[in-house]
Amino acid sequence: MPPTHKNSIFSHFGFRPCLGLAVLLASSTGWAANGAATAISQSADGAEATYTDTAQQIWQWAEVGYQETRSSALLQQQLREAGFSIETGVADIPTAFVASYGAGGPVIGILAEFDALPGVSQQATPKRLAVEGGKAGHACGHHLFGVASVAAAIATRDWLDASGTRGTIRLYGTPAEEGGSGKVYMVRAGLFEDADVVINWHPADRNAALPSTTLANRSAKFRFTGYASHAAAAPERGRSALDGIEAMNHMVNLLREHVPTTTRIHYVITNGGSTPNVVPDFAESFYYVRAPSPQQLLPIWARVEKAARGAALGTGTEVEWEVIHGNYNILPNVTLARVMNDSLQHYGGITYNRAEQRFADEVVESFAYTPEHALGSEQTIEPFSEDIYQGKGSSDVGDVSWMAPTVGLSTATWVPGTSAHTWQAVAAGGTSIGHKGMLLAAKTMGLTAVTLFEDPALIKAAKEEWQERRGDDFDYQPLLGDRPPPLDYRVNRR
Repeated sequence: MPPTHKNSIFSHFGFRPCLGLAVLLASSTGWAANGAATAISQSADGAEATYTDTAQQIWQWAEVGYQETRSSALLQQQLREAGFSIETGVADIPTAFVASYGAGGPVIGILAEFDALPGVSQQATPKRLAVEGGKAGHACGHHLFGVASVAAAIATRDWLDASGTRGTIRLYGTPAEEGGSGKVYMVRAGLFEDADVVINWHPADRNAALPSTTLANRSAKFRFTGYASHAAAAPERGRSALDGIEAMNHMVNLLREHVPTTTRIHYVITNGGSTPNVVPDFAESFYYVRAPSPQQLLPIWARVEKAARGAALGTGTEVEWEVIHGNYNILPNVTLARVMNDSLQHYGGITYNRAEQRFADEVVESFAYTPEHALGSEQTIEPFSEDIYQGKGSSDVGDVSWMAPTVGLSTATWVPGTSAHTWQAVAAGGTSIGHKGMLLAAKTMGLTAVTLFEDPALIKAAKEEWQERRGDDFDYQPLLGDRPPPLDYRVNRR
């Protein structure tokens, strides 16, 4: 699926873009007349203070993957109080849960994330200023993600009760998206097998509901073991584990010339020794490899493993590696994307007040690049297109999308031009700028769910498109294998 070619996902999976029926169905929704949009908006706006306080609490806790104990518990508490039944600790993950309301089908799922990123502590200010003692931050906005999803689920519950509609709204509490692949273990445990449609969103610097895909991704921690020795008195007796790391990194960097241009390879050295005068007997690096599909990813990954073996052989060390996570690319769905775009268009974009505008102006001054989107674009919605957008990132939503028709959107929770995983994203996510985007996402997801409950033909069309893209012979094999969830993956060895 080369990202430079429009509609490339169609040819990659042998799909014929004959979606006339699905597009017609998705264009014929008429929710505004029956008041559903107003009901969803009233539910979300009526509890705005609660949702804002919840998001701020999770933002302050900034708990990293598989350690989101308080964040997960807080979201569960709100759902339980709203009448949802909750199954906790699913897929052998203490912070994962499934919350359900209603009975029978259709079953519409909503994904909720809540993990932070290490190393990006930041106050809610437009200048770089870390929180004193802070070690992590919500640089990808997952504190907003989880809360908006809860708000959408509760608003949909309200509508189900008021309308007497039969069906189940289900919220999946999904930990450790950032490199931990929490959803993959939930997929592997069969938790999505009866879902008819799955809805999700993501914080961003723009408002969009477009059919899109991502890169498949696998990661591992490579651990080299050597022999310690005094680096000056007896260096000949030592075998440096750090040499193994550096040799591997060099070979992988040479490899970059000989892989498709759509490949992404990045790494950090998580442990390179403790002091220069001791030959390190242990060193560790953490690698990510991305490609447009698992079929393209796996041969490149095999070459990275060969580089690790060669580095160990050449430096007289030993190496082992632990696969930490692996994600499929997202399988797009034009039918569902059009429904979600219509919902987003109904509510519109984001409007800044004077204080928010001043904050945004200062953030823009901090950019060391010319942003793709200028201030003011937060007020608009990206034009809809059936062309598949190829994203450069990866997400464990990908595995979910191969199990059930899945759709997502983004809203402007950050100042336009802001990149994810930056202090600017953390800062805006802790202000009313982030909260406005969060509520817009909640309403859009809620209205999308209601539209699908109201019109089973849309679900049928989405499933037909999904099945044709996926193929009848699809056999799901997790890229992380049969390993248990890496609950300590944010903890460095030694």
